[in-house]
Amino acid sequence: MAKNQTFTLNRRDFLRIAGLGAGATAVATVTKSAAAAPAATFAAGKFSDPAGRPQRPWWVKSVDEPTTEIDWNMMQRYNERTGTVRGPGMAGYVGDDEVDRLTEAAAKNELERMLNNVDGYTLKDQAMYSSHVGVGRTFLGPQKAKTPEERGVPKWSGSPEEAAKILRSALRHFGAATAGFIELDDNTRKLIYGVDPDGKDMIFTDDPIASEDDNARYLPNSCKYVVVYTVQMSSETMRRCPTPLGAQTTSLAYKRGEAIQASLQEFLRGLGYQGLGESSTNALGIAPAFGVMAGLGEMSRLNRLITPEFGPMVRVFKLLTDLPVATDKPIDAGIMEFCKRCKKCAEACPSESLSFDDEPTWETRGGWNNPGHKAYFENSVTCYTYWREQAGTNCGICFSVCPFAKKDKAWVHDWVKAGASTAPFMDSFFRSMDDAFGYGTQASAEEWWDLDLPEYGIDSNQSVREA
Repeated sequence: MAKNQTFTLNRRDFLRIAGLGAGATAVATVTKSAAAAPAATFAAGKFSDPAGRPQRPWWVKSVDEPTTEIDWNMMQRYNERTGTVRGPGMAGYVGDDEVDRLTEAAAKNELERMLNNVDGYTLKDQAMYSSHVGVGRTFLGPQKAKTPEERGVPKWSGSPEEAAKILRSALRHFGAATAGFIELDDNTRKLIYGVDPDGKDMIFTDDPIASEDDNARYLPNSCKYVVVYTVQMSSETMRRCPTPLGAQTTSLAYKRGEAIQASLQEFLRGLGYQGLGESSTNALGIAPAFGVMAGLGEMSRLNRLITPEFGPMVRVFKLLTDLPVATDKPIDAGIMEFCKRCKKCAEACPSESLSFDDEPTWETRGGWNNPGHKAYFENSVTCYTYWREQAGTNCGICFSVCPFAKKDKAWVHDWVKAGASTAPFMDSFFRSMDDAFGYGTQASAEEWWDLDLPEYGIDSNQSVREA
Protein backbone atom coordinates (compact mmCIF):
# COMPACT_ATOMS: atom_id res chain seq x y z
CA MET A 1 0.00 0.00 0.00
CA ALA A 2 1.43 3.39 -0.95
CA LYS A 3 2.21 5.66 1.96
CA ASN A 4 1.89 9.41 1.61
CA GLN A 5 4.82 11.56 2.66
CA THR A 6 4.57 15.12 3.96
CA PHE A 7 7.59 17.38 3.80
CA THR A 8 7.86 20.27 6.26
CA LEU A 9 10.59 22.87 6.22
CA ASN A 10 11.77 24.72 9.30
CA ARG A 11 13.52 28.13 9.16
CA ARG A 12 17.02 26.69 9.59
CA ASP A 13 16.58 24.13 6.84
CA PHE A 14 15.07 26.75 4.57
CA LEU A 15 18.16 28.93 4.95
CA ARG A 16 20.43 25.96 4.23
CA ILE A 17 18.47 25.15 1.09
CA ALA A 18 18.57 28.78 0.08
CA GLY A 19 22.35 28.69 0.40
CA LEU A 20 22.55 25.73 -1.92
CA GLY A 21 20.03 27.41 -4.17
CA ALA A 22 22.29 30.43 -4.51
CA GLY A 23 25.09 28.13 -5.62
CA ALA A 24 22.72 26.41 -8.00
CA THR A 25 21.75 29.76 -9.51
CA ALA A 26 25.40 30.46 -10.24
CA VAL A 27 25.74 27.03 -11.82
CA ALA A 28 22.62 27.67 -13.86
CA THR A 29 24.08 30.92 -15.18
CA VAL A 30 27.24 29.15 -16.29
CA THR A 31 25.21 26.31 -17.76
CA LYS A 32 22.99 28.72 -19.67
CA SER A 33 26.04 30.43 -21.15
CA ALA A 34 27.53 27.09 -22.09
CA ALA A 35 24.26 26.07 -23.71
CA ALA A 36 24.50 29.04 -26.06
CA ALA A 37 27.87 27.78 -27.35
CA PRO A 38 28.12 25.21 -30.13
CA ALA A 39 27.58 21.65 -28.92
CA ALA A 40 30.82 19.93 -27.94
CA THR A 41 31.82 16.70 -29.59
CA PHE A 42 33.37 13.80 -27.72
CA ALA A 43 37.16 13.82 -27.66
CA ALA A 44 39.22 11.04 -26.13
CA GLY A 45 41.33 12.00 -23.17
CA LYS A 46 43.87 10.10 -21.14
CA PHE A 47 43.53 8.32 -17.82
CA SER A 48 44.63 10.58 -14.97
CA ASP A 49 44.72 7.64 -12.55
CA PRO A 50 47.45 4.96 -12.86
CA ALA A 51 44.83 2.19 -12.58
CA GLY A 52 42.46 3.89 -15.03
CA ARG A 53 39.89 4.81 -12.42
CA PRO A 54 37.52 7.44 -13.81
CA GLN A 55 37.22 10.86 -12.23
CA ARG A 56 33.91 10.75 -10.38
CA PRO A 57 31.94 13.68 -8.94
CA TRP A 58 33.37 15.23 -5.79
CA TRP A 59 30.52 13.93 -3.67
CA VAL A 60 31.36 10.25 -4.39
CA LYS A 61 33.73 9.26 -1.59
CA SER A 62 35.81 6.09 -1.23
CA VAL A 63 35.31 4.41 2.15
CA ASP A 64 36.74 1.39 3.93
CA GLU A 65 33.38 -0.26 4.60
CA PRO A 66 30.17 -0.30 2.52
CA THR A 67 27.26 1.87 3.60
CA THR A 68 25.37 -1.38 4.20
CA GLU A 69 26.51 -3.09 7.41
CA ILE A 70 27.93 -6.61 6.98
CA ASP A 71 28.43 -9.41 9.51
CA TRP A 72 30.73 -11.81 7.69
CA ASN A 73 30.41 -14.38 10.49
CA MET A 74 26.69 -14.70 9.73
CA MET A 75 27.11 -14.90 5.98
CA GLN A 76 27.25 -18.24 4.17
CA ARG A 77 27.85 -19.11 0.54
CA TYR A 78 24.51 -19.11 -1.26
CA ASN A 79 22.83 -21.97 -3.11
CA GLU A 80 21.62 -20.26 -6.29
CA ARG A 81 19.97 -23.46 -7.53
CA THR A 82 17.33 -23.82 -4.83
CA GLY A 83 17.48 -20.59 -2.82
CA THR A 84 16.36 -18.14 -5.47
CA VAL A 85 12.83 -17.81 -6.85
CA ARG A 86 14.29 -17.89 -10.35
CA GLY A 87 14.07 -21.20 -12.17
CA PRO A 88 13.35 -24.33 -10.11
CA GLY A 89 13.71 -22.50 -6.81
CA MET A 90 10.20 -21.00 -6.99
CA ALA A 91 8.55 -24.41 -6.65
CA GLY A 92 10.26 -24.85 -3.30
CA TYR A 93 8.37 -21.83 -1.96
CA VAL A 94 4.93 -22.11 -3.60
CA GLY A 95 4.74 -25.68 -4.95
CA ASP A 96 4.68 -27.15 -8.46
CA ASP A 97 0.93 -26.61 -8.92
CA GLU A 98 1.25 -22.87 -8.30
CA VAL A 99 4.19 -22.61 -10.69
CA ASP A 100 2.10 -24.36 -13.35
CA ARG A 101 -0.81 -22.00 -12.69
CA LEU A 102 1.40 -18.94 -13.03
CA THR A 103 2.88 -20.26 -16.27
CA GLU A 104 -0.59 -20.86 -17.72
CA ALA A 105 -1.77 -17.41 -16.61
CA ALA A 106 1.22 -15.76 -18.27
CA ALA A 107 0.60 -17.58 -21.56
CA LYS A 108 -3.12 -16.69 -21.48
CA ASN A 109 -2.45 -13.02 -20.79
CA GLU A 110 0.18 -12.86 -23.50
CA LEU A 111 -2.22 -14.22 -26.13
CA GLU A 112 -5.20 -12.06 -25.10
CA ARG A 113 -3.10 -8.89 -25.02
CA MET A 114 -1.69 -9.52 -28.48
CA LEU A 115 -5.14 -10.22 -29.90
CA ASN A 116 -6.49 -7.04 -28.31
CA ASN A 117 -3.45 -4.90 -29.28
CA VAL A 118 -2.83 -3.80 -25.69
CA ASP A 119 -0.26 -1.00 -25.56
CA GLY A 120 3.19 -2.50 -24.99
CA TYR A 121 1.96 -6.08 -25.44
CA THR A 122 1.34 -6.13 -29.20
CA LEU A 123 2.98 -8.58 -31.56
CA LYS A 124 5.79 -6.16 -32.43
CA ASP A 125 6.47 -5.59 -28.72
CA GLN A 126 6.57 -9.32 -28.05
CA ALA A 127 8.81 -9.81 -31.10
CA MET A 128 11.23 -7.25 -29.70
CA TYR A 129 11.15 -8.97 -26.28
CA SER A 130 12.05 -12.33 -27.83
CA SER A 131 14.67 -10.98 -30.26
CA HIS A 132 17.63 -10.90 -27.88
CA VAL A 133 19.44 -14.14 -28.53
CA GLY A 134 22.76 -14.18 -26.71
CA VAL A 135 26.08 -15.67 -27.77
CA GLY A 136 26.01 -18.02 -24.79
CA ARG A 137 27.98 -18.05 -21.55
CA THR A 138 30.65 -20.49 -20.48
CA PHE A 139 32.61 -20.81 -17.25
CA LEU A 140 35.96 -21.24 -19.01
CA GLY A 141 35.30 -19.04 -22.04
CA PRO A 142 35.44 -19.78 -25.79
CA GLN A 143 39.18 -20.62 -25.54
CA LYS A 144 39.83 -19.74 -29.19
CA ALA A 145 42.33 -16.90 -28.77
CA LYS A 146 45.99 -17.83 -29.13
CA THR A 147 47.86 -17.98 -25.85
CA PRO A 148 51.28 -16.35 -25.46
CA GLU A 149 52.76 -19.85 -25.38
CA GLU A 150 51.18 -20.63 -28.74
CA ARG A 151 52.59 -17.38 -30.10
CA GLY A 152 56.04 -18.20 -28.76
CA VAL A 153 56.26 -15.21 -26.40
CA PRO A 154 56.13 -14.72 -22.60
CA LYS A 155 52.78 -13.87 -21.06
CA TRP A 156 51.97 -10.22 -20.46
CA SER A 157 53.47 -8.67 -17.36
CA GLY A 158 52.96 -5.32 -15.70
CA SER A 159 52.09 -3.69 -12.41
CA PRO A 160 48.64 -4.23 -10.83
CA GLU A 161 47.81 -0.62 -11.77
CA GLU A 162 48.73 -1.23 -15.41
CA ALA A 163 46.69 -4.43 -15.41
CA ALA A 164 43.63 -2.63 -14.03
CA LYS A 165 44.04 0.14 -16.59
CA ILE A 166 44.20 -2.15 -19.62
CA LEU A 167 41.24 -4.20 -18.37
CA ARG A 168 39.20 -1.01 -17.94
CA SER A 169 40.19 0.12 -21.41
CA ALA A 170 39.23 -3.25 -22.88
CA LEU A 171 35.93 -3.41 -21.01
CA ARG A 172 34.87 0.06 -22.10
CA HIS A 173 35.73 -0.87 -25.68
CA PHE A 174 33.71 -4.08 -25.38
CA GLY A 175 30.69 -2.08 -24.18
CA ALA A 176 30.86 -2.03 -20.38
CA ALA A 177 29.87 1.19 -18.62
CA THR A 178 32.00 1.00 -15.47
CA ALA A 179 34.39 -1.53 -13.95
CA GLY A 180 35.95 -2.21 -10.56
CA PHE A 181 38.13 -4.87 -8.96
CA ILE A 182 38.38 -6.64 -5.62
CA GLU A 183 40.59 -9.38 -4.23
CA LEU A 184 38.88 -12.39 -2.65
CA ASP A 185 39.64 -13.10 0.99
CA ASP A 186 38.03 -15.37 3.59
CA ASN A 187 35.09 -12.98 3.83
CA THR A 188 34.40 -11.98 0.24
CA ARG A 189 34.75 -15.60 -0.91
CA LYS A 190 31.34 -16.05 0.66
CA LEU A 191 29.88 -13.95 -2.17
CA ILE A 192 30.79 -16.74 -4.61
CA TYR A 193 27.92 -19.21 -4.84
CA GLY A 194 28.26 -22.55 -3.11
CA VAL A 195 26.04 -24.02 -5.83
CA ASP A 196 25.59 -22.51 -9.29
CA PRO A 197 22.14 -22.15 -10.95
CA ASP A 198 22.59 -25.43 -12.85
CA GLY A 199 23.25 -27.34 -9.64
CA LYS A 200 27.03 -27.66 -9.95
CA ASP A 201 29.06 -27.20 -6.77
CA MET A 202 31.55 -24.32 -6.80
CA ILE A 203 34.75 -25.68 -5.27
CA PHE A 204 37.93 -23.72 -4.52
CA THR A 205 41.06 -25.75 -5.19
CA ASP A 206 44.84 -25.48 -5.21
CA ASP A 207 44.88 -26.74 -8.80
CA PRO A 208 46.58 -24.13 -11.01
CA ILE A 209 44.06 -24.42 -13.87
CA ALA A 210 40.27 -24.11 -13.63
CA SER A 211 38.11 -27.00 -14.79
CA GLU A 212 34.62 -28.41 -14.55
CA ASP A 213 32.86 -31.77 -14.80
CA ASP A 214 29.27 -32.95 -14.62
CA ASN A 215 29.00 -32.19 -10.91
CA ALA A 216 31.25 -29.25 -10.08
CA ARG A 217 33.29 -26.27 -11.19
CA TYR A 218 36.78 -26.00 -9.75
CA LEU A 219 38.07 -22.51 -9.01
CA PRO A 220 41.83 -22.18 -8.50
CA ASN A 221 42.74 -20.22 -5.40
CA SER A 222 45.06 -18.22 -7.65
CA CYS A 223 42.00 -16.81 -9.45
CA LYS A 224 41.36 -14.49 -6.54
CA TYR A 225 40.75 -11.23 -8.39
CA VAL A 226 37.16 -10.32 -9.22
CA VAL A 227 36.44 -8.14 -12.24
CA VAL A 228 33.06 -6.45 -11.75
CA TYR A 229 31.47 -4.45 -14.56
CA THR A 230 28.15 -2.85 -15.41
CA VAL A 231 26.14 -2.63 -18.61
CA GLN A 232 23.76 0.29 -19.05
CA MET A 233 20.05 -0.10 -19.64
CA SER A 234 17.90 2.42 -21.49
CA SER A 235 16.03 4.57 -18.96
CA GLU A 236 13.70 5.81 -21.69
CA THR A 237 12.82 2.23 -22.60
CA MET A 238 12.47 1.11 -18.98
CA ARG A 239 9.79 3.77 -18.57
CA ARG A 240 7.61 1.42 -20.60
CA CYS A 241 7.80 -1.30 -17.94
CA PRO A 242 6.30 -3.71 -17.09
CA THR A 243 5.39 -4.31 -20.73
CA PRO A 244 7.54 -6.65 -22.84
CA LEU A 245 8.80 -3.61 -24.75
CA GLY A 246 10.02 -1.96 -21.55
CA ALA A 247 11.39 -5.11 -19.98
CA GLN A 248 13.36 -6.12 -23.06
CA THR A 249 16.03 -3.52 -22.30
CA THR A 250 16.98 -5.86 -19.44
CA SER A 251 17.30 -8.77 -21.88
CA LEU A 252 19.39 -6.58 -24.17
CA ALA A 253 21.76 -5.72 -21.31
CA TYR A 254 22.19 -9.39 -20.44
CA LYS A 255 22.90 -10.21 -24.08
CA ARG A 256 25.51 -7.48 -24.24
CA GLY A 257 26.95 -8.76 -20.96
CA GLU A 258 27.38 -12.20 -22.53
CA ALA A 259 29.37 -10.78 -25.43
CA ILE A 260 31.51 -8.67 -23.09
CA GLN A 261 32.29 -11.67 -20.91
CA ALA A 262 33.37 -13.81 -23.86
CA SER A 263 35.56 -11.00 -25.20
CA LEU A 264 37.12 -10.39 -21.79
CA GLN A 265 37.82 -14.11 -21.32
CA GLU A 266 39.56 -14.26 -24.69
CA PHE A 267 41.48 -11.05 -23.98
CA LEU A 268 42.78 -12.52 -20.71
CA ARG A 269 43.63 -15.79 -22.46
CA GLY A 270 45.60 -13.83 -25.05
CA LEU A 271 47.54 -12.16 -22.24
CA GLY A 272 48.29 -15.54 -20.65
CA TYR A 273 45.74 -15.54 -17.82
CA GLN A 274 42.47 -17.23 -16.91
CA GLY A 275 39.01 -15.68 -16.94
CA LEU A 276 36.30 -17.63 -15.12
CA GLY A 277 32.88 -16.27 -15.98
CA GLU A 278 29.20 -16.82 -15.42
CA SER A 279 28.09 -20.19 -16.82
CA SER A 280 24.54 -18.85 -17.17
CA THR A 281 22.55 -15.75 -16.28
CA ASN A 282 23.21 -14.66 -12.68
CA ALA A 283 25.76 -17.44 -12.11
CA LEU A 284 29.12 -17.47 -10.25
CA GLY A 285 28.29 -15.08 -7.40
CA ILE A 286 26.12 -12.30 -5.97
CA ALA A 287 26.50 -9.51 -8.51
CA PRO A 288 25.12 -6.53 -6.51
CA ALA A 289 27.31 -7.41 -3.53
CA PHE A 290 30.41 -7.53 -5.71
CA GLY A 291 29.38 -4.22 -7.25
CA VAL A 292 29.24 -2.67 -3.77
CA MET A 293 32.62 -4.08 -2.72
CA ALA A 294 34.22 -2.87 -5.97
CA GLY A 295 32.91 0.66 -5.48
CA LEU A 296 30.52 0.74 -8.42
CA GLY A 297 27.53 1.76 -6.31
CA GLU A 298 25.58 1.23 -3.10
CA MET A 299 22.81 -1.11 -2.07
CA SER A 300 19.35 0.45 -1.91
CA ARG A 301 15.71 0.05 -0.99
CA LEU A 302 15.39 -1.94 -4.20
CA ASN A 303 17.88 -4.38 -2.62
CA ARG A 304 19.83 -3.88 -5.83
CA LEU A 305 22.84 -1.81 -6.82
CA ILE A 306 22.36 1.92 -7.45
CA THR A 307 25.28 3.71 -9.10
CA PRO A 308 26.16 7.43 -8.96
CA GLU A 309 26.37 7.56 -12.76
CA PHE A 310 23.28 5.61 -13.87
CA GLY A 311 21.21 4.98 -10.76
CA PRO A 312 19.79 1.45 -10.94
CA MET A 313 19.81 1.46 -14.76
CA VAL A 314 22.55 -1.16 -15.02
CA ARG A 315 23.05 -4.90 -14.95
CA VAL A 316 26.07 -6.13 -13.01
CA PHE A 317 28.44 -8.90 -14.10
CA LYS A 318 31.52 -10.50 -12.59
CA LEU A 319 34.47 -12.67 -13.58
CA LEU A 320 37.43 -14.23 -11.73
CA THR A 321 40.99 -13.99 -12.96
CA ASP A 322 44.53 -14.80 -11.83
CA LEU A 323 45.85 -11.55 -13.32
CA PRO A 324 46.84 -9.37 -10.32
CA VAL A 325 45.03 -6.02 -10.54
CA ALA A 326 44.87 -2.89 -8.40
CA THR A 327 41.71 -3.19 -6.33
CA ASP A 328 39.03 -0.67 -5.42
CA LYS A 329 37.11 0.29 -2.29
CA PRO A 330 33.40 0.77 -1.54
CA ILE A 331 31.88 4.22 -1.93
CA ASP A 332 29.55 6.51 -0.03
CA ALA A 333 27.55 8.77 -2.34
CA GLY A 334 24.60 9.24 0.00
CA ILE A 335 22.49 6.75 -1.94
CA MET A 336 21.48 4.43 0.91
CA GLU A 337 20.79 7.44 3.12
CA PHE A 338 18.52 8.89 0.42
CA CYS A 339 16.68 5.55 0.14
CA LYS A 340 15.81 5.68 3.83
CA ARG A 341 13.61 8.73 3.23
CA CYS A 342 12.46 8.34 -0.36
CA LYS A 343 10.39 5.10 -0.58
CA LYS A 344 9.25 5.94 -4.12
CA CYS A 345 10.05 2.46 -5.42
CA ALA A 346 8.08 0.81 -2.61
CA GLU A 347 5.09 3.03 -3.32
CA ALA A 348 5.21 2.18 -7.03
CA CYS A 349 5.66 -1.60 -6.62
CA PRO A 350 2.42 -3.17 -7.91
CA SER A 351 2.93 -6.36 -5.88
CA GLU A 352 3.81 -4.48 -2.65
CA SER A 353 7.01 -6.52 -2.44
CA LEU A 354 9.42 -3.77 -1.33
CA SER A 355 10.02 -2.67 2.23
CA PHE A 356 8.59 0.52 3.73
CA ASP A 357 10.80 0.24 6.82
CA ASP A 358 12.62 3.43 7.78
CA GLU A 359 15.88 1.57 8.36
CA PRO A 360 17.45 -1.51 6.79
CA THR A 361 17.34 -4.65 8.93
CA TRP A 362 19.30 -7.83 9.59
CA GLU A 363 16.06 -9.86 9.44
CA THR A 364 15.57 -11.61 6.09
CA ARG A 365 12.13 -12.26 4.56
CA GLY A 366 12.77 -15.70 3.10
CA GLY A 367 15.29 -18.23 1.89
CA TRP A 368 15.82 -16.18 -1.26
CA ASN A 369 17.63 -13.59 0.90
CA ASN A 370 21.22 -14.18 1.98
CA PRO A 371 21.74 -13.33 5.68
CA GLY A 372 24.76 -11.53 7.05
CA HIS A 373 24.09 -7.98 5.94
CA LYS A 374 21.60 -5.23 6.67
CA ALA A 375 19.21 -4.54 3.82
CA TYR A 376 15.73 -3.62 2.74
CA PHE A 377 14.84 -7.23 2.02
CA GLU A 378 12.15 -7.78 -0.60
CA ASN A 379 9.41 -10.41 -0.85
CA SER A 380 10.67 -12.22 -3.92
CA VAL A 381 7.73 -14.65 -4.02
CA THR A 382 5.09 -11.93 -4.43
CA CYS A 383 7.41 -10.08 -6.83
CA TYR A 384 7.93 -13.12 -9.06
CA THR A 385 4.25 -14.03 -8.85
CA TYR A 386 3.40 -10.60 -10.29
CA TRP A 387 6.02 -11.10 -13.01
CA ARG A 388 4.38 -14.28 -14.20
CA GLU A 389 0.70 -13.76 -13.43
CA GLN A 390 0.20 -10.11 -14.34
CA ALA A 391 3.14 -8.61 -16.22
CA GLY A 392 4.38 -11.64 -18.12
CA THR A 393 7.83 -10.01 -17.92
CA ASN A 394 10.58 -9.22 -15.41
CA CYS A 395 8.69 -6.00 -14.49
CA GLY A 396 11.27 -3.28 -13.67
CA ILE A 397 8.92 -0.56 -12.44
CA CYS A 398 10.98 -0.02 -9.29
CA PHE A 399 14.07 0.65 -11.42
CA SER A 400 12.34 3.16 -13.68
CA VAL A 401 10.72 5.29 -10.94
CA CYS A 402 13.92 5.70 -8.90
CA PRO A 403 14.98 9.38 -8.66
CA PHE A 404 18.56 8.29 -9.40
CA ALA A 405 17.46 6.78 -12.73
CA LYS A 406 17.26 10.14 -14.50
CA LYS A 407 19.89 10.95 -17.09
CA ASP A 408 22.08 13.90 -16.13
CA LYS A 409 20.82 16.10 -18.95
CA ALA A 410 20.37 19.18 -16.76
CA TRP A 411 22.63 20.75 -14.14
CA VAL A 412 19.95 20.39 -11.49
CA HIS A 413 20.19 16.59 -11.59
CA ASP A 414 23.87 16.62 -10.64
CA TRP A 415 23.10 19.30 -8.04
CA VAL A 416 20.38 17.13 -6.50
CA LYS A 417 22.69 14.11 -6.35
CA ALA A 418 25.36 16.21 -4.66
CA GLY A 419 22.77 17.52 -2.22
CA ALA A 420 21.54 14.01 -1.44
CA SER A 421 25.11 13.01 -0.63
CA THR A 422 26.07 16.00 1.50
CA ALA A 423 22.77 17.31 2.92
CA PRO A 424 20.55 14.33 3.83
CA PHE A 425 18.08 16.63 5.61
CA MET A 426 16.99 17.68 2.10
CA ASP A 427 16.24 14.15 0.87
CA SER A 428 12.49 14.38 1.44
CA PHE A 429 12.45 17.73 -0.35
CA PHE A 430 14.30 16.25 -3.35
CA ARG A 431 11.85 13.35 -3.41
CA SER A 432 8.92 15.79 -3.39
CA MET A 433 10.45 17.74 -6.25
CA ASP A 434 10.93 14.52 -8.21
CA ASP A 435 7.19 13.95 -7.93
CA ALA A 436 6.34 17.57 -8.71
CA PHE A 437 8.27 17.49 -11.98
CA GLY A 438 6.54 14.27 -13.01
CA TYR A 439 9.63 12.09 -12.98
CA GLY A 440 9.32 8.36 -12.51
CA THR A 441 6.05 8.02 -14.41
CA GLN A 442 5.48 5.24 -16.91
CA ALA A 443 5.14 6.20 -20.57
CA SER A 444 3.28 4.89 -23.58
CA ALA A 445 4.94 1.93 -25.25
CA GLU A 446 3.46 2.82 -28.64
CA GLU A 447 5.15 6.24 -28.50
CA TRP A 448 8.52 4.52 -28.01
CA TRP A 449 8.49 3.32 -31.60
CA ASP A 450 8.56 6.97 -32.74
CA LEU A 451 11.54 7.98 -30.57
CA ASP A 452 14.91 8.61 -32.21
CA LEU A 453 17.12 7.08 -29.52
CA PRO A 454 20.91 6.56 -29.64
CA GLU A 455 22.55 3.14 -29.82
CA TYR A 456 20.99 0.76 -27.30
CA GLY A 457 18.93 3.73 -26.06
CA ILE A 458 21.77 4.86 -23.77
CA ASP A 459 24.25 7.70 -23.43
CA SER A 460 27.62 5.97 -23.57
CA ASN A 461 29.47 9.16 -22.58
CA GLN A 462 27.55 9.58 -19.32
CA SER A 463 30.28 7.90 -17.23
CA VAL A 464 33.13 9.79 -18.94
CA ARG A 465 34.09 12.98 -17.12
CA GLU A 466 36.61 15.62 -18.05
CA ALA A 467 39.80 15.51 -15.98
